[in-house]
Amino acid sequence: MKRSRVKSVKEEGRLRRHRRLRKKVVGTPERPRLVVHRSHLHLEAQVVDDLNQKTLLGCSTRGKEFLKKSKSGSTTAAAKLLGEQVGQAAQKAGIQQVVFDKGGLLFHGRVKALAEAARAQGLVF
Repeated sequence: MKRSRVKSVKEEGRLRRHRRLRKKVVGTPERPRLVVHRSHLHLEAQVVDDLNQKTLLGCSTRGKEFLKKSKSGSTTAAAKLLGEQVGQAAQKAGIQQVVFDKGGLLFHGRVKALAEAARAQGLVF
């Protein structure tokens, strides 16, 4: 694989895992894809319909609603709060089932906290 503007070998591995995962994980109108993006300081989650190429909803630790409830976006507590927010927004939009796309990240820490909180709100992965 040709190394492009990737910052580290770790990031290159994550991107390789994500490309491999995306061959199988596709969001449909009946079961959209819940995408998680984790940066150093923040988390973002979107529910995407890949067939129609539309983002159905999105939540972030940088959003106004989130910042009213929490000050930091880089903790597992913040991830749990964001997961609850995503779950509630999905329920309002009439979405019960999603496909979870962790973006090549390991399922632990903030990613796991977000997923478990979304499941607690009624989303089925």
